[in-house]
Amino acid sequence: MVKIIGAGFGRTGTASLKAALEHLGYGPCYHMFEVIAQPERAQDWELAMDGRVSDWQQVLGGFESTVDWPGCAFYRELMDFYPDAKVLLTVRDPERWYDSTYGTIYQFVQDPPGDDDFSAKLRPTIERMIWNGTFDGRFEDRAHAIDVFERHNAEVQRVVPADRLLVYRVGEGWQRLCDFLDVPVPQEEFPHVNDSASIRDLAAQVSADGEVPSPFTSA
Repeated sequence: MVKIIGAGFGRTGTASLKAALEHLGYGPCYHMFEVIAQPERAQDWELAMDGRVSDWQQVLGGFESTVDWPGCAFYRELMDFYPDAKVLLTVRDPERWYDSTYGTIYQFVQDPPGDDDFSAKLRPTIERMIWNGTFDGRFEDRAHAIDVFERHNAEVQRVVPADRLLVYRVGEGWQRLCDFLDVPVPQEEFPHVNDSASIRDLAAQVSADGEVPSPFTSA
């Protein structure tokens, strides 16, 4: 049963947050990497975009939290289905967010399609949901993309009841996150995963191994 819903866009520290939540006991955490590792999961999100998912446990069964796309695109539906779940909105400076997104995940899907499951199953879903859906096919228009990012963040804060929401920057570390979740602060340092230099290597490793490497040896 999902207990935490991540409403923040990708490239707002979501991979680090995934590792942190799993370390705190809210794992496994559903991240875009789950779909990279199992491209057949893209079908779930095609159905969701068509409004054909009524039982989210069929999509997220076995997971205790979600972050990143595709889940953040359906935070309202997830809030309704999991009324006791808390919502985490990860944010960062909009200009830096755009530069990071443009230089990493946007370029990642601009590569020529290959003869693989990513290209056949996942890439069309990502393009439909994110680049053509969320950003109206105009992600290269910097001002438009940043406006979409800021409007999304504002809408989350308008829609989600204050007692269910934490607006959070991963650079803040453990304290506010743990206070919000009412769990003890770990002794380990807060994880730092998936910086701009490593995204391609990490995605390739996820595709090969089927899981995201954890920075915690005990995880």
